[in-house]
Amino acid sequence: MSVRTRLLVAVEVILRVPPLFVIDELLPSGFDFPQQTDSAASLENSNSTLHDLSFGGSASYDAQFYKFLILAIVKFFLSCLGCVAALSVFLLSIGQLFTVYMYLISVGIIFVSYWANVFTVKAITLDTVGTQACILEDILNLNFIKILQPTSMGFVVVQNYILQLVLSISFVFTYSYIGPKYPIVNKFVPISFLAPSILAILPASSSLLNHSPVFAALLPLAMVKYVLCYSAIPVVQTIYSGYQHSRNIINNFGLSALIEAEWLRLNIPCILRTFWLIRVAEHAMILLIEHYQSKNVDESTVHSNFLAISALLLMCKSLLISGCESLTALLGMTSVVSYICYYICCFFQWILLTEDEDDKSIGVVSAILFYVLALQSGLTSLDPEKRFIRLAKNFCLLCTAVLHFIHNIVNPLLLSLSASYNPSLHRHLRALAVCGFLICFPLSLLYYLWSQNISKSWLLAVSAFSIEAIIKVLVSLALYTLFLIDAYRSTFWEKLDDYVYYIRALGNTVEFCFGIFLFLNGAWILVFEAGGAIRAVTMCIHAYFNIWCEAKAGWSSFIKRRTAVSKINLLPEAREDQLTELDDLCAICFQEMKSAKITRCNHFFHGVCLRKWLYVQDRCPLCHDILYKTEAERKSESAAVAQIASPNENIHNEEVARQMNDNQMYFDQF
Repeated sequence: MSVRTRLLVAVEVILRVPPLFVIDELLPSGFDFPQQTDSAASLENSNSTLHDLSFGGSASYDAQFYKFLILAIVKFFLSCLGCVAALSVFLLSIGQLFTVYMYLISVGIIFVSYWANVFTVKAITLDTVGTQACILEDILNLNFIKILQPTSMGFVVVQNYILQLVLSISFVFTYSYIGPKYPIVNKFVPISFLAPSILAILPASSSLLNHSPVFAALLPLAMVKYVLCYSAIPVVQTIYSGYQHSRNIINNFGLSALIEAEWLRLNIPCILRTFWLIRVAEHAMILLIEHYQSKNVDESTVHSNFLAISALLLMCKSLLISGCESLTALLGMTSVVSYICYYICCFFQWILLTEDEDDKSIGVVSAILFYVLALQSGLTSLDPEKRFIRLAKNFCLLCTAVLHFIHNIVNPLLLSLSASYNPSLHRHLRALAVCGFLICFPLSLLYYLWSQNISKSWLLAVSAFSIEAIIKVLVSLALYTLFLIDAYRSTFWEKLDDYVYYIRALGNTVEFCFGIFLFLNGAWILVFEAGGAIRAVTMCIHAYFNIWCEAKAGWSSFIKRRTAVSKINLLPEAREDQLTELDDLCAICFQEMKSAKITRCNHFFHGVCLRKWLYVQDRCPLCHDILYKTEAERKSESAAVAQIASPNENIHNEEVARQMNDNQMYFDQF
């Protein structure tokens, strides 16, 4: 990506951040009821007892209540309207967004010019009589030394003159971008901005001077209003075209495609991160200013106290608390957490020397998990101290989830290194070092948490996730050891598949038991500690995917293996002289056959290899003949042979069929 492209992306991200600040400011205030005024408080105090309450007092109280209710409703609708407007600006294209900001800058320039003119006019009118004549006399006499003195009124007029000149040029520039170009009107704009400064040095009346800032702002305001009316039709066309575009995408590709396209177009994760970092930086600056302006801290100890670890920790704690106090801020924190988890994944991929893009989805998974945990626990509505404690608990749960994801990265690498007989020692050491980290870190985390807290439901959940991660790593190491031993063996290890199955079955069983335990723990939290619709929905999802689906898949795998083992046990074992005479390799694994099973089509395979094949289908790997037939199929074959055969051959065919049935008795049990 070139520097120009990166700069344009950065500008687009920065331009989309202010609407998020508007939404962040309006959302909390829109749902809060206004506090009672002093009159309402005095009304409650005056009606403290039931004896003192009269009909008139009750009516007054009801009127006050309805007043607050109406104010709350109006505030709610205004906040919703502001949020919709900010969201609409957020969704605009970069060109339209730039136009909106130019319009807002033009309005801001007008108000800055107005207040500067008001300040200058007030300073002139409040000074002694004859100031205007003195300023004009100094200008005519070219007495610039007196005019430029900081204490003179001439200096104030010159300052305002320069400021208005800069503002007028800026207004002409912004207006030329957002509105139609009228050169004659643009020439009057500097005069309109400078009119109060010019009148300030002329012998004009005080009434004219006081009203001059208002008249000076009329022309620019009229131009801005004209641009607003002029742009009404393009705004409607933009809204309609956006609606048509969204409707076409939804009809052709679905709602998910529209969300994904807009997510990529707007670069929402980067915008949320930028918003949250700016918000945290603003709060950090406020904390720094409050710290340095504190009267209780001596100037000689300011720096030493500020650099103390405790002060830094308190500052970080305050930033974390304020960083998730609203839904918008929580989205920003979620994006930052996702970004950190993504680079944690990249770090472990760098250690393991892997570059699988599918493994980098941890950013999305961690973001969803963190946000669901925050909504589930009502993080934004908690008190600051409770919010920090809840946030720390959520981070502990997120750490355990990241451990599971790292295990999903290292597990296939361990199996491939051991099964492929990879001689690269440093790759083995890197993978084993990551496994050691996955064992030591959760043990250290559990030791710290159990030493600092008593047994609670969330601590049991963290412990279950951590122990499950440790068991997964131990299972991976056991399989790694088995495959490594098999790689160094010179002969075929027939029992390897059984050992692998038993170890994996043990790991899956333990994982299933932990899933049931977590479900029961979540049910306890839902019923006795903290209920909620989000928690109930997540528990249902957990029960379906992590308990029911896993149990169904495990039982299906067990039935398939048991059926395959039963079928293999019914096949005749090849004798040693048959194997010596055959002197061939197994067609499935291409290994020498010390023992083998004979199929009904007279083909030889390893029993273990044939059992794996039977997991997939019941046909011979070489000739694709059906290995097992049911009793009904066997009888239908015999009947067909009897009907086709001639009468002279019936006895012979019946004898042949009887012999075939006798020879195939152990094949046709299923």
